[in-house]
Amino acid sequence: MKVESPIAQIIRTATEQNISNADESEANDNQKTLFDSSCKRILSIKIFLAWIMKACMEEYKDCDVNDIAEKYIEGEPEISTTPVLPDENILINGTANEDTSTKEGTIVYDIRFYAAAPKRDGLTRLIVNVEAQSQWNPGYPLIMRGLFYCCRMISAQYNREFNKSHYEKIKKVVSIWVCKNPTAERRNTINQYYIAEKNLVGSAKEERAHYDLLSVFIIGLGRKEDKNYEGILELLEVILSTKIENEERERILQKKFGIIMSEEMKGEFEIMCNLSQAIEDKGIEKGKFEATLSNLQSLINTLSLSTEKAMDVLNIPQDERTKYTPHIKHVN
Repeated sequence: MKVESPIAQIIRTATEQNISNADESEANDNQKTLFDSSCKRILSIKIFLAWIMKACMEEYKDCDVNDIAEKYIEGEPEISTTPVLPDENILINGTANEDTSTKEGTIVYDIRFYAAAPKRDGLTRLIVNVEAQSQWNPGYPLIMRGLFYCCRMISAQYNREFNKSHYEKIKKVVSIWVCKNPTAERRNTINQYYIAEKNLVGSAKEERAHYDLLSVFIIGLGRKEDKNYEGILELLEVILSTKIENEERERILQKKFGIIMSEEMKGEFEIMCNLSQAIEDKGIEKGKFEATLSNLQSLINTLSLSTEKAMDVLNIPQDERTKYTPHIKHVN
């Protein structure tokens, strides 16, 4: 019998308590929210962020992932909901994952943090946003949302990173989207979108640092049997999969990526898998309920049976009958 860690027990108990105190739809929403939060916490672990940054961002292509995690990611990535008000004339340091503007509305970032990046004459600072996306087609092109997030991260720097006309102090922003369920052609792919210079007349060149201010990466995860399943694509699938046992996950992370799972990591993976299983079980339970209710309704309508008689025919236990009764529709 598998023994849960203390932190997993606490989360499971809290989840069960929340479910017992809420109706079915609220319970499902609560479980999904807890699951999403667990995925974000896993993605925000510095060594995983470091692998993402090295794979995507040119600034870190020659850096060791451990150096990125320990030296270049500043502080702890924000995954809370501390409000930030870009319209207020207040200079602040640090970052948070909510931008609130009276003119532009409120958006909440999954993960956001400052990072230093090495360059020839020292270091430069970046603002990095990482998003975990479960829906590939949410009703709009995902890249447009990524570009919007970048624009907001730039505009939010006014009166924080710079004021008045000191636009030279704008920090480059990067938004990285990790998509768990992409369309078939997007599985195991990484696409980058950025600002580039194009000479229409003449050959004048602007210094790249003056316009290289935003970049969006869209990562589509895949399956082991799909091509390109290696490197960061395999790592992300391994850490976000709820089908892999923790022992196998630990083996892959250590053997292929040199990552030793800490007790904190193990606890987070247990939480994620437990919540995923609870959501799946809830879905199965709902499916059985709907199938039984449909059979009940068919017996009542077709054979003109009473509700109790129909339940007798289907051998529904007495202690379960009350949950079906309110949903039965009697035809006059």
